[in-house]
Amino acid sequence: MKMFRLKWKRLYSRFGPWKCLFGILFGIIVVCAFLLYTKIGFIATTTAQHAQEQLPPLYSDGELKSRFSYYDLNLYQNSQCLCSAERSIEVFNLKKYLNPNDAEAMKARRKKEHEHYSKRHHSHDILMAAPNSPLGYPAHGIQVKPLHTLLLPGLQVNDDLQDYVVTLEASMGTFDTLVNTLNISKNIVSGRGEKRLVIRTPDLNLLNHILRHVTYTSSVYDIDSLDIIEFTMDQHEAKIPVSIRQPPMIRLYDPGAEQKIQSLLTITTKTFLRYDKLRALISSIRQYYPDIKIIVADDNNVTEKIDDENVEQYFMPFGKGWFAGRNLAISQVTTKYFLWVDDDFLFTADTKIEKLVDVMESTNLDVVGGSVDGNHFSFRLLLQDGGEEGDCLHWRGGSYQDIKGFPKCVLTGGVVNFFLANTDRILSVGFDPKLNRVAHTEFFVDALGRLRIGSCSDVIVGHQKKEQSAFGSKDEKARMYDSFRTNTNEQVTMKLMLHYFKNRLSCFTKH
Repeated sequence: MKMFRLKWKRLYSRFGPWKCLFGILFGIIVVCAFLLYTKIGFIATTTAQHAQEQLPPLYSDGELKSRFSYYDLNLYQNSQCLCSAERSIEVFNLKKYLNPNDAEAMKARRKKEHEHYSKRHHSHDILMAAPNSPLGYPAHGIQVKPLHTLLLPGLQVNDDLQDYVVTLEASMGTFDTLVNTLNISKNIVSGRGEKRLVIRTPDLNLLNHILRHVTYTSSVYDIDSLDIIEFTMDQHEAKIPVSIRQPPMIRLYDPGAEQKIQSLLTITTKTFLRYDKLRALISSIRQYYPDIKIIVADDNNVTEKIDDENVEQYFMPFGKGWFAGRNLAISQVTTKYFLWVDDDFLFTADTKIEKLVDVMESTNLDVVGGSVDGNHFSFRLLLQDGGEEGDCLHWRGGSYQDIKGFPKCVLTGGVVNFFLANTDRILSVGFDPKLNRVAHTEFFVDALGRLRIGSCSDVIVGHQKKEQSAFGSKDEKARMYDSFRTNTNEQVTMKLMLHYFKNRLSCFTKH
C-alpha cells in the first residue's frame, strides 16, 4: 500500500492532477471496451451456435436409403457402392475370380487404361453462379465447332458505376467485338484477337452495346472439349461454359420411293451345326417376307450352301464364335435397320416386324426387342459409382418405364435375341469377339449409356422345338452343339474377369 501511494505521489508531482485523472479515465475506457468486445464476441458465438442448433438435422444413412432407393438399391448420389447378398440376390465379387499371381498386375494395368479412358471421356466441374450478380451471361447451351466463330449471346452489365472495366478471358479461344470503337478511342477495347479482352468505359450504354457484339473464336482443334470463359467486373465474376464440338458427319439411308420393308431392314442371323433349323427359319420368313434380304454368318466345319437369291452367306473359321458372327453379319448390312434372329426361330402370323419399324421410326430408340414364344426377357441394368476397386453393376428383371404412344412397349436395359436395331448405332458399340460361346447380357452391359433400348410384347416370333431320336437321345450334331454352348465354369470366370477389366467393375449382382 505504501509503495502504491509513493508511485501515485511521483506521478502526481510529475504530470499534475488533470493529466493523472485523464490517464485513469483512459485506462477505464480501454478495460470497458475490452470487456464489451469480449461479451459481444461471446454473444455472437453463442447466437451462431444456438442458430446452428436450431437447424433441423439431416436424414440418417438409413433414412436416405429408404427415401432414395430404386427397389432394393440405394441410388443416392455418392452413396457407397455395394453388392450385398440379400434375399434371392446373386452376388459376384469379381476380384475373387482373378488369377492370384496376376491380380495386382492386372489391377495396375486396369488403372492405367482407365486413366487413359478418362482423358477421352472427361467429366466437367460444377459451375456455381454468384447470387445477385450485376453480370448477365449465358449459363448453358453455347456450342461452337472447332476453329469456328460465334457471337456470344446475353452478355450485359446492370450496375450504376462511374467507370466500368470488364474482362473476358478464355483458354481455348480468342475474343473480338463487331463494334468499331477506334473512331471514339483506342483504349476502350484492348485484346482483340487474343484470349483476354478488356473493355473500359464510363458509358454503360456503350459497354452493353459492345458486349452484345462480342465474338468467340475457337483456336484449338478438338472434336469434343469444353472451354470456360471468365467474365469479370470488379469483384463480380461469372463462368460461361462453351462446348467446342465437331458434330459427327450425317449418314442417311434412302428407304426408296416406295418405302418397302426390304428397303428399310435386313434380317441377320448366325448359324452353327443347325442347317436344318436355319432352313426352317428361312422358309418361315419367305412365307411372310418373300423379298427381304437375309444375311447369314456361318462358322460350321462342314458347310452347306443356302440356295436363295436373297440370302447372303458369309463363311468363317470353324467355331469362330457367337459375337464374332454377329459382328460379321451386321457389318454387311446396307439398310437403316437390321432384325436379329436366332437360327432356330420361326416366323408366324404374329411376327409383324412392321410394328417394330413403327416404334423405331416414331421414337429415339436404338433397339427394340420383341417376344419369343411369349417371353420378352427384358431387364434393367443399374450402375453405381465406386472407388479404386471399381463400380457396381446390378441386373434386375423388368423395365424402367412405359413408352408413350405404344401401350405394349417399355423402356428397358436389355432384350431377348429377337430385336430390330439401328445399324450404325449397334456398330458403334459392337460385339466383343472374345465372347465366342455363351453371351447375351454382355452386349447390353457394353451398350449401357450408349443405346436406348425398348421391348414390345405384341411382336412375337416362334421357337423351333428341340428334336430327339426315337429313343430319346440326341444325335451327334446336337451333342456337339451342346458342347460348344455349355456355359462352363471356365466360360463364367472368363466373362467375369472381362467385366472386371474392360468394364472396370468390382462386383455384379443379379435378381
